[in-house]
Amino acid sequence: MSARFEAGRWTNWAGNVVAEPAEVVYPASVEETAEAVRRCRREGRKLRVVGSGHSFTPIAASDGMMLSLDRMQGLIELDEEAGTALVWGGTKLRRLGRLLHERGWAQENLGDIDVQSIAGAIATGTHGTGRGFGNISTQAVELTVVTGAGDIVTCSESSHSDWFKALQVSAGMLGVIVQVRLRLQRAFRMEYSSSTLPLGDCLGRLDELADGNRHFEFFWFPYAEPCQIKRMNPTERPSVERPVRDYISDVLVENKLFGLLSEGCRLFPSLAPRISRLSASSVPVGTKVSDSYRLFATERSVKFVEMEYNVPAEAMAPVIREMRAEMERQRYRVHFPVECRYAKGDDIPLSPAYGRDSAYIAVHMYKGMPHEAYFAAMERIFLAHGGRPHWGKLHSLGAAQLRGLYPRWDSFAAARRELDPDGVFLSGPMARLFGETPPAGGADRSASGPDGGEAGDAGAGEARIG
Repeated sequence: MSARFEAGRWTNWAGNVVAEPAEVVYPASVEETAEAVRRCRREGRKLRVVGSGHSFTPIAASDGMMLSLDRMQGLIELDEEAGTALVWGGTKLRRLGRLLHERGWAQENLGDIDVQSIAGAIATGTHGTGRGFGNISTQAVELTVVTGAGDIVTCSESSHSDWFKALQVSAGMLGVIVQVRLRLQRAFRMEYSSSTLPLGDCLGRLDELADGNRHFEFFWFPYAEPCQIKRMNPTERPSVERPVRDYISDVLVENKLFGLLSEGCRLFPSLAPRISRLSASSVPVGTKVSDSYRLFATERSVKFVEMEYNVPAEAMAPVIREMRAEMERQRYRVHFPVECRYAKGDDIPLSPAYGRDSAYIAVHMYKGMPHEAYFAAMERIFLAHGGRPHWGKLHSLGAAQLRGLYPRWDSFAAARRELDPDGVFLSGPMARLFGETPPAGGADRSASGPDGGEAGDAGAGEARIG
């Protein structure tokens, strides 16, 4: 699961964003990173940092320079007494989990995909699930960044605190995050359980399920009654390795078979409700015990596009009920499940969870199937409940609407002007998204769809840069 550079073209994982950068650089040190930024500043070029390409918007794309931190990965130091680790910003989450585990430590929470870099996960507000846990950005206690001026600055709660809070979720607008110091906990094992429950019963028991488990999420299959309930809790039980069963469940059923069924839906969209019901009836049920970092992530090889919104935690059930009613009225051709998770509120200006305990609700559509009408209808419901979009997922909002959703929008904008006064990181799509005017002589061309028309502030459909 990664992006691709081929013959001068970059494509994100989902294939809905394409860029033709003038240059791609792979610095191997902080100073090389700083020199790349300074060069872009001198030449009036735009720079965007690219990780694994798992965002569905043009957030990483540029027709100027694209900078990858793939050569800056690994563990720099581990402070056993403080319970923190300093890591390179390009370190992929899967590799980081393994490195920390080898030293007896772990991150407290992760999302369900682990191919992203730690810097990218922080920049976009990537999250897992659990009412007691914030997004991954809240685990960062110190960030070292190369600013738009080419300066190297280390920020924390006690040093450059305003910049630090802005950098915790920055959408790559403030600088290149080259090093991250993370708060850790001792390595732990968890027991994972998967079961089914009728949607009505699930919605009626949300508080019980969310409060009674360290991690809880559910997947609702449109047009089906059963939903999948996933729970994870710490355990002292030894890990149980069941490679054959896990391969059948995680690879053959949830990916290979689901991929074939998805292709059938693309070719014959009227099958979508039946495939959704079939998927709901085939949910793998059982338990497994393993190290935490192994259980958080799941295999994802079936390609899709995604929209995810954060709403107040108490809005989870009302939103799902409204979504269900809308789907019954319009009968959208969708078979991918709706993913529903929880997160603790935080004080990060650009975090979707700013100032409120939150529910995250994500809708997906198989790659190649029309998603616009479905996503637009679900987005209207999210917005009616105070929704805020995930920075790496599709949405239709522009700067004026976003500013009304974030009480500290202006403080973030002030930090952006301080850290990137010449707009080095202000690519065309990001300038439109944040309502900024790029300095003359260096703006990327607009993101456009396949017909050459503008794709929208956040890249609501297929986008092309270059």
